[in-house]
Amino acid sequence: MREGLGLNLEQTQKLIMTPELRQAIVILQLSTLELADYIQQELQENPVLEVRDDGEVAAGCESREENDPFDIDWQEYFQDGSDLGYVCEPREELPEWYPENFPTGQPTLQDHLLLQLQIAATNPRQVEIGSFLIGNLDSNGYLKISLKEAAALLKVPQADVWQVLDLIQHFDPPGVGARDLVECLLLQLRQRGEAPAGTEKIIRGFLPDVAEGRLTRIARRLNMSLPAVQTAVDYIRSLDPKPGRSFGGSLDNRYIVPDVIIERVGDEYVVLVNDLAMPRLGINPVYQALLRKEAACDPRTRQFIESKLNAAAWLIRSLEQRRLTVYRVVNCLVKEQREFLDKGLKYLKPLTMRQVAAALGIHESTVSRATANKYVQTPQGVFELKFFFASGVEKRGGAAAAESIKKMISEAIGREDPASPLTDQQLQEMLQRQGIRISRRTVAKYRDEQGIPAAAKRKRY
Repeated sequence: MREGLGLNLEQTQKLIMTPELRQAIVILQLSTLELADYIQQELQENPVLEVRDDGEVAAGCESREENDPFDIDWQEYFQDGSDLGYVCEPREELPEWYPENFPTGQPTLQDHLLLQLQIAATNPRQVEIGSFLIGNLDSNGYLKISLKEAAALLKVPQADVWQVLDLIQHFDPPGVGARDLVECLLLQLRQRGEAPAGTEKIIRGFLPDVAEGRLTRIARRLNMSLPAVQTAVDYIRSLDPKPGRSFGGSLDNRYIVPDVIIERVGDEYVVLVNDLAMPRLGINPVYQALLRKEAACDPRTRQFIESKLNAAAWLIRSLEQRRLTVYRVVNCLVKEQREFLDKGLKYLKPLTMRQVAAALGIHESTVSRATANKYVQTPQGVFELKFFFASGVEKRGGAAAAESIKKMISEAIGREDPASPLTDQQLQEMLQRQGIRISRRTVAKYRDEQGIPAAAKRKRY
């Protein structure tokens, strides 16, 4: 066989990741709040973009001569004679003094305690020591510095530090300023009073047994009856092990703005993409007018304006494509999870992104990006879009989603006899009678994920 060199022509298709395509991918996976920030940044960087609040529609561009030496992709965008921009529902303008224009914040634990310190302290020295101790409390209200170390840093006697700490430990919320869990519970015991007999002894020496539900051991060691131990343990469990957690910080606020809203209208569900948090974008007509005039600007300026027009047009297209993609994905979820929307969590079906992608004729990665970092408001509550892609187990006549099985387990435990709680084996048998093939280990896993203790720890005497 003779070897030789030759030239062959081949035609292939390749997907090139252009900056515009990369931008469209980024926009698709942004949440509503993140997208609003992204748009504000684009408005600052691109002078051609502007926010339309008056609802006016700008006039289109006239076609230019064929011998124009510059890129005129933007003209195709305006060839329909109008600039529709990125449209959203008009929002009502509120006066500057309107109460909703002034954000409110929850006082922090430190703010709450410092206010009480100003009232309870008898001299500036106590205020100084108390402020230092309050500043060393963690978010749960526990003191994270020793008295010896605090005294050395403040250069004061340790007795003075202890006196101020004792003052703080009488503040609200009860239990604040404790150095460990035992002290925290005892402080609450002191402020509440009228605790069942044996409560203090159980707190001091048997908290691990309380956590593990070993009430029989506590009764035997303290020579108490089981009902008496049960009463004391119930009282202990009513105390707050983290008294400071009810107070938030200025940086702890987390806001969820639903990206999509599913409303029931009659017997049907309507999908609404939430565009209210987004400004309406349009193209500044001044720059369009400059391009219509041949002598209005030099070639470099003209090329700069055209590049910005292209970027603005692509951004508006990407926003509209994002809205359409999210709408199609959620609309498909509504069709697949109709029983969940009608009846609740127990009727959630197993669903994968591949199934949705196949139904819509798009790539699975597109579905993943369209559902990333997004929330949907439904008649059953607010959920992450990822929530609807639930794994499941085999069931007679189909499959059952993991979340629906968890709901069944929690409901069964809620109906159980406290004196004889259901074991994981009994829960497994109950589910198998309903046609759900599940192992005892999986039942235990689903129970743990809901924070439900084992049967031995749930038993009451």
